[in-house]
Amino acid sequence: MSPEVLIGLTQSTGLLVLLSTGIGVTIGLIVGMIPGLTISTGIIVLLPVTFVLPADISIALLLGLYVGGMTGGSFSAVLLNIPGTPSASATAMDGYPMAARGEAGRALGIAITASFIGGMVSFLFLFSIAPLLANVALEFRTEDMFAVVFFGLTIICSFAAKSLIKGLLSAAIGLAIVTIGQDPVMGTQRFTFGQVNLMAGVHFLTAMIGLFAIPQLVANLTDGTGSASRVQTRLTSVLPKLSDLKAIRRSVSIGSLTGAFLGILPGAGGPIAAFISYEYARKASKRPDEFGTGVVEGVAAPESANNAVTGGALIPMMTLGIPGDPVTAILIGALIIHGLAPGPLMFLERADFAYGLIFSFLWANIFNFIIALAALRLLVKILATPRALLMPTVAVLCVIGSFALRNNFFDVYVMLLFGLIGLAMRWLDMPVVPLLLALVLGSQLEENLRVALTSSQGDISIFFTSPISLGFLILSLLSIVWSLRSARRANRVTSPPHKETPP
Repeated sequence: MSPEVLIGLTQSTGLLVLLSTGIGVTIGLIVGMIPGLTISTGIIVLLPVTFVLPADISIALLLGLYVGGMTGGSFSAVLLNIPGTPSASATAMDGYPMAARGEAGRALGIAITASFIGGMVSFLFLFSIAPLLANVALEFRTEDMFAVVFFGLTIICSFAAKSLIKGLLSAAIGLAIVTIGQDPVMGTQRFTFGQVNLMAGVHFLTAMIGLFAIPQLVANLTDGTGSASRVQTRLTSVLPKLSDLKAIRRSVSIGSLTGAFLGILPGAGGPIAAFISYEYARKASKRPDEFGTGVVEGVAAPESANNAVTGGALIPMMTLGIPGDPVTAILIGALIIHGLAPGPLMFLERADFAYGLIFSFLWANIFNFIIALAALRLLVKILATPRALLMPTVAVLCVIGSFALRNNFFDVYVMLLFGLIGLAMRWLDMPVVPLLLALVLGSQLEENLRVALTSSQGDISIFFTSPISLGFLILSLLSIVWSLRSARRANRVTSPPHKETPP
């Protein structure tokens, strides 16, 4: 074991780091289980708190929220048939029927156990693959990094939208917003319109609060449903029996491996992994016809998959600086705030911190398993919290977080403006994720593009003579073509057959 690994392990086992991990897991379980909140919203609201904390404690807190939120989504899915997170949608298909026949404790115990196993498998992926991929990425030049970032944007657009055009338009809006401020190469002002507050550009955290939190608050205000009065708080034993553990072996294996692999692909995300794992587990089961009626395999497969996605999504974030999902995009922002640029240089210059992050992810999964089982009966009572108390609290935290970023009330106005943009995009059925990723990756895309063109004196062939750059550009093209074909196939299936009118 190298010295960097030992130092990282020591840092992750510090008392304050472990305490922040446990607090993050607890907050994540609560945020994940409450319908109407999301993991992204929870992390965005909590992120301003980390400004005054050391980097290792801050990242441990956010990683705990990330892992706990994935598991917490299954609580409301099982008890209310309302998934707390999109990834828990597949869990509700068998979890809620189990709860309806009085086996809510059994279903939640299976979900927590499967989540733990999936998280541990993804930790092994992260620990073994991330350093190797970082060493390869160290050989990348500016044209290669441009191609990698461009590939990340195109594959995000491909997976994030039903319509590729809307996905690309969302990313284009994000790239346009990135141009506000100072030119990264020349240092001149661009699109500031004489406004001094825009010289530093639009801060991505302010934009993220507006894009995610404000539309979510408005959706909850317009939703007529009140508090969750149907919550089943009296649970039977939640510890899985040996017979259940034997029954879910194959489903957990399928979900863990599928989730960890799909998590590495930027844009795939938890919902895709959960439903693919559910379908594979159903086909591999000896009783496929019983899926959807309340079988433990149908709970274990998607739950192991969505938690396995977390470790997989951290791999491209740490090694290439490309977020695997919206949550890791916010984590990139948190790292940048603390002066730590994610990418291959992190393993070269701050290997101790990189391994500390990896081991903090390990502790987050362990604490998630312990806290979820120990405090389950208390946590499920939070599902009955009235929205009249919950939503105003979130709104106040959004305003405080936006103002505290730069102690400037102008950022609050910017946050509200992006809230309106988020509402408009929701009404137009446009995905927000490509815009978010463009805000995070746009500066890297422009900087690498312009540096590469400057070094080649404007010759664009530099992007096609490098094998790495050419390879990622081909992958980008294949991603767009695949999305177009998938969209056409989906339209062909959903559109009604054309009927000829009689003469």
